[in-house]
Amino acid sequence: MKFIAETGGNKHDVEIVREEGRVTASVDGRKYELEASEPESGVFLLKKDGAIYEAFVSSQANPADPDLVRVRDEVHEVRIIDPKRLSSAEHKDGDASGKAEIKTAMPGKVVRILVAVGDTVQKGDGVIVVEAMKMQNEMKSPKDGVISTIKFAEGDTVSAGDVLVVIE
Repeated sequence: MKFIAETGGNKHDVEIVREEGRVTASVDGRKYELEASEPESGVFLLKKDGAIYEAFVSSQANPADPDLVRVRDEVHEVRIIDPKRLSSAEHKDGDASGKAEIKTAMPGKVVRILVAVGDTVQKGDGVIVVEAMKMQNEMKSPKDGVISTIKFAEGDTVSAGDVLVVIE
């Protein structure tokens, strides 16, 4: 998985490769070999050379806001930028045709569905609410359209990257 992490006004090229509990992270060309686990949603244990680091990640309700990452007594604001999304958004040039998928950014639980299949929505309308890390995040429609699919019900557990709702 390749992405850009922006923190402290600086952008860093990051690549993460996971294999059997081990993680190889490359940050601006520097490689790190780690053991990683997520004992609970939003809590990560990173082990390197016998040292254990605990990181707490809390995503903001507004996807445009940076996530907060706490390691020891330090809190960092980190914005993750997916270069594939940037390039596809640039190529669309404002075209709102086709379908849009609303996906989860992290594991959680569907607490409220604000629409039904067949409903018409406007860009920015609330569609579904997911609770992750004891925070409720209302996910909004990225475009004007009609709800064609709702893939989960209230109370369902979802994983990072799951498609929740499709808008056409």
